[in-house]
Amino acid sequence: MSDTAVRLRAEIAELLYVEPEEIGLDEDLVDAGLDSIRVMTLIERWQRDGRTIGFPELVEQPTIAAWAKLLEGRSPA
Repeated sequence: MSDTAVRLRAEIAELLYVEPEEIGLDEDLVDAGLDSIRVMTLIERWQRDGRTIGFPELVEQPTIAAWAKLLEGRSPA
């Protein structure tokens, strides 16, 4: 598991009030309870860090594994 995936899983677990280990890397995050408001919260955090990523990209493949790849390809400015 990449460092990005580890950090992402921790961020998402915090928003869902669960332990990181409770979220699988390939688990559908919408099914796990991540709603659009929480996704927008994550997007805003990442934008503050200089990463540009859009809502449509995230909902297309809502898994930690997919999001980690997206984030790794978008280094902070």
